Amino acid sequence: MVSTDRTTPSRLAAVRSRAAGVADAIGARGAFLATCCVLLVVFYYPVGTVLVAAFTRGGDPSLAPLWATLTDPFYFGALAGTLADPAGVPGGLVAWVEAGFPAVRTGLFGFTAYLALLGTAGAVAVGLPGAYVLARYEFRGRETIRSLTVVPFVLPAIMVAVGFTTMFGTNGALNDVLGLLGLRVDVAFGLPIVVAALTFYNAPLVTRFVVAAAETVDVRAVETARTLGAPRWRAVLDVVVPQLLPSFLAGVLLVFVFDFMAFPIVLALGGLRLATVEVWIYSLASDLRLGEAASLAVLEAAVTLALTYVYLRAERRGGRDTAAASVPRVPLVGPPSAGRLLALAYAGVALVLYVGPLASMVAESLTRGGSLSAANYAFLLAQQLGSGGARPTVAVSNSLLFAVGAVALAVPMGVSVAVVTGGGGRLRRVTGALLMAPLAVSGVVTGIGLLRGLVFGIDILGYHLSVTGPVAIVAAHAVGGYPFVVRNVAPLLARVEDDLVAAARTLGAGPARAFRDVTLPLVAPGVVAGAAFAFAISVGEFNATIVLARDGASYTMPVALERYLSNPSVGPYLGPAAAMGTVLLVVTAASFVVVERLGGRWGR
Repeated sequence: MVSTDRTTPSRLAAVRSRAAGVADAIGARGAFLATCCVLLVVFYYPVGTVLVAAFTRGGDPSLAPLWATLTDPFYFGALAGTLADPAGVPGGLVAWVEAGFPAVRTGLFGFTAYLALLGTAGAVAVGLPGAYVLARYEFRGRETIRSLTVVPFVLPAIMVAVGFTTMFGTNGALNDVLGLLGLRVDVAFGLPIVVAALTFYNAPLVTRFVVAAAETVDVRAVETARTLGAPRWRAVLDVVVPQLLPSFLAGVLLVFVFDFMAFPIVLALGGLRLATVEVWIYSLASDLRLGEAASLAVLEAAVTLALTYVYLRAERRGGRDTAAASVPRVPLVGPPSAGRLLALAYAGVALVLYVGPLASMVAESLTRGGSLSAANYAFLLAQQLGSGGARPTVAVSNSLLFAVGAVALAVPMGVSVAVVTGGGGRLRRVTGALLMAPLAVSGVVTGIGLLRGLVFGIDILGYHLSVTGPVAIVAAHAVGGYPFVVRNVAPLLARVEDDLVAAARTLGAGPARAFRDVTLPLVAPGVVAGAAFAFAISVGEFNATIVLARDGASYTMPVALERYLSNPSVGPYLGPAAAMGTVLLVVTAASFVVVERLGGRWGR
């Protein structure tokens, strides 16, 4: 009897431990299941309706819509004729070569690839010198400048387009300066300004990838090469470059994918005259030619998903080890050298390319007729955005409200996905990859799917179910933001020691309390960073919003800004658009800082 009494507590503890483990699993899986249901309704089903439209005709399964797009010379140029008539391949290829690239014969996809290639070349030309400066030299403000390489994920693209127009446009700041020398350039609404804006966005990505890889280069390998008699350039070529190349290629592939899917910058700075696949999909959707838009979207997704797969393979080969003794940086201030001259030249380029557009936009918003004036902001407060439009104050409040709603959805979704898909196992990795699909699907396609599936409504059991535009916009923003929550939380979750959670459970804490008191404080920085990203991305989101915002009551700041750029009632002045862009810049920066600060206090 004594022995039985002594073992009873341990048996009870074992039972309680198993019950707690079951409750913990049920809680985590329940949250994950809820997230999957939300994604099914607001992402997979809507995007699925777009895919189905590309493979049906008259309600019946058919490859005819897709084949019609593939064999249309407008989309695929000479390649379309090759697909339609394989026997005519030689003649088609000869005509294509004689026409010259990028002629009309390359088609819409060919021109989109050409534009992406130019944008990628610009990003490499600007990003590599920046990476060299940050990896080679030590100077005050280096970490701040490195942190600014996150710019592509924070600044709204439509605002950047306004900045480039005020800087490089016909009446922009650059021509004002060149006019003093009797010179003038005209690159407004042409290919050069689009490529420059794409470079602005993506060069920091190249810099970030290369600098991160440079920090894993072990100085001992370089010293060994030098000891064996290799000159510095040969040591760099044989030791450093092979270690940097995988990360560099991964960055280049990612930039090409981003440029291939570029939408707001091309729409604002090039319009239909320089239309890419993404811009044309939006144009077709605006004309309610949804079947043709769906076929085009499927083909675009096939290209981008294939490139994304190659990128992920290249990223894995890049390695993530930290060097035991990284290559030391040297002071930037010192005797003149080729490297220091490069750093000085890069500073000048960065000043023109990065500071110039934003400073020009702010300056343009504060001037009228060559003198300092608040007239542009008065115009914003007094005018409507065309008939039935919304005042800028409505657009600002919509952006903030939609962002709050998006964060409220994105954070729990992202945390639950990070918890369930973390750790080892092929099934978890595959599931995690599938749940990251929003990163590889165009926002325009997501918007079209939500428009077809939820806004227009669906019939279930005799009932017609639909949602309003604002609800669909919040859903689209949450879908676009939650992967960034996952990417920020998952690495921190992997570092949480199981013993800490087990100790809390041994002391009597339930699953929810153990997660709240132990796990959550440890991953709080990732949650806050993910929330900040989701908030900022929502405030600047344009691709899906412009499809779903059917009237002024649901306009956000980026959509309102695009309306000012295209509204003839504004007149020939860029002042109102610059003022709206400045408001968007202030709100984006302030929202990011406020969320980060508040989150930091909560995390402590």
